Amino acid sequence: MKRLFFSAFTLVPALTLGVASPSVSGSIQGTWRVVEVTVTGPGARTITNVKRNLMIITTKHYSRVEEHSDNPRPILTDVATATADELRATWGPFVAEAGTYEVSGNVITMRPIVAKNPAAMAQGAYSTYAYKLAGDTLWVTAQGTDKGPVSNPVKVRAFRVE
Repeated sequence: MKRLFFSAFTLVPALTLGVASPSVSGSIQGTWRVVEVTVTGPGARTITNVKRNLMIITTKHYSRVEEHSDNPRPILTDVATATADELRATWGPFVAEAGTYEVSGNVITMRPIVAKNPAAMAQGAYSTYAYKLAGDTLWVTAQGTDKGPVSNPVKVRAFRVE
């Protein structure tokens, strides 16, 4: 699975900005868990054993955390003395991001305010996703970023958990 998701809106134990709103039926607002990821292009595959993840979407903000690891992440006994390899194995597969979003038609534009990856927080950075909502199932497909279109879009299926 090794970092396949992220650039795609994979949803996941979450951080929130302020207090989360209750879910709104017929809306993307709520708490979501990704259950399937379809990767296109080289190495195309569908992942159904999606690791821990959660995304919370309020009226104007989102927050997501994800684990992108094929194996359990090691527990560090002492961060101060951990090797670079130990730090990468523990924190490399972890994704965290929160920010604002807008919806226009069936497109979501997300603008990170804080993220584990500093590049995601660069001035003017954003990602766009096409989405389809049916009941408590949300499908999201990466479209592009401030750098341009996504050449091999990842498609995610998530279920509303709250």
